[in-house]
Amino acid sequence: MDTFEAIYQHKVIAIIRGAKKEDLQQIGNALKGGGVRLIEVTLNSLNALEGIKLLKETLGREMKVGAGTVLDPESAKAAIDAGADFILSPTVSTETIKMTKRYGKVSIPGAFTPTEILTAYEHGADLVKVFPASIGAAYIKDIRGPLSHIPLIPTGGVNENNIADFKKAGAAAFGIGSSLVNTKEEVNTAYLRALTEKAQIFVQAVTDK
Repeated sequence: MDTFEAIYQHKVIAIIRGAKKEDLQQIGNALKGGGVRLIEVTLNSLNALEGIKLLKETLGREMKVGAGTVLDPESAKAAIDAGADFILSPTVSTETIKMTKRYGKVSIPGAFTPTEILTAYEHGADLVKVFPASIGAAYIKDIRGPLSHIPLIPTGGVNENNIADFKKAGAAAFGIGSSLVNTKEEVNTAYLRALTEKAQIFVQAVTDK
């Protein structure tokens, strides 16, 4: 399955920000155990590129690994070289989109206004991350009125209590950060067990009809 199809099928992108490299594989396995098949490592994490490479080598057959917080084309290229399957940004950088597409990877820039969303899509974005999504699911529904052809991924503010609302509003997938992977907590057996259980909740919420 290619990356674009995987995002459409599995929908939940677990965002890992600030995790220690030595914890990444355990976190990845815990997420996988809960049914998550899409992981994003943000580039403002320590040793992020090494972490992406590690996850790609150990879990890449079963999960798609992306790079997040990619602010420029040089960072996109470095992440792709490390093995990233998809590139996410908090903003619209047309040069970053171009670099990502040049190497055949899925481009997911971040945008907020209708103008920004359309600009990103017209410059080659495969999907557009609506960030921040803390404004609520009704905003996604409103945006999809005139821009129903653009697949949207609400990120920032999506949690287990409102993800069903975002799904109903027409979101194509969902970026889930600290409400799923809280990297400020100690990674131990109890943490990993709870992470798997939380992953199951999110996955169930997007697969329920």
